[in-house]
Amino acid sequence: MPDWQVTATSIYCDAVEDDVTIMVYKDWSTKCTGYKKYGENIKREVAEELKRRGKRLGRKLKCEGPECSRVIGYKEKLFAEEEARVKS
Repeated sequence: MPDWQVTATSIYCDAVEDDVTIMVYKDWSTKCTGYKKYGENIKREVAEELKRRGKRLGRKLKCEGPECSRVIGYKEKLFAEEEARVKS
């Protein structure tokens, strides 16, 4: 188990064309601020803005969920770093 409580990184998420923060907790659970804003309970005004941005870019923008490839990739990176630290 890691010796930290939570670690986070901010990334530019191309699925919603916005900056989001990915958090990984000591128990390896994750949270993404993008999912809270653009996920399943999206507010009407946010949905409309996402639709406008998507139209301007020529593609549909949509949050891929709390376990998208970006979240999983960051979690796997941290896990590999923790494994390397433990082995050394």
